[in-house]
Amino acid sequence: MFKYTTNTLKKIEDLLKEAGYIVRYEKGNFIAGYCVLESRRVIVINRYYETESRINSLLEIMGKIDITEEELSEHSREFFHELQLQTVKV
Repeated sequence: MFKYTTNTLKKIEDLLKEAGYIVRYEKGNFIAGYCVLESRRVIVINRYYETESRINSLLEIMGKIDITEEELSEHSREFFHELQLQTVKV
């Protein structure tokens, strides 16, 4: 099981960057705590969220967007599969 650390958050952000998404932390009135601009491939997360909430929001978003594994490096692909296994178990 992965840990809710800033290192894990950085890995998720890097994975999304490789998949062509930009992750930003902004102030706003997001009902779910985040907003996804799919046409621009931008993910905006509430900047007041703690690390655990940021990770949970990004994991939720990753379950809703299409990530093409061919776009990912080998390291990111392995991490992506690890995340998928963890979210299925929960």
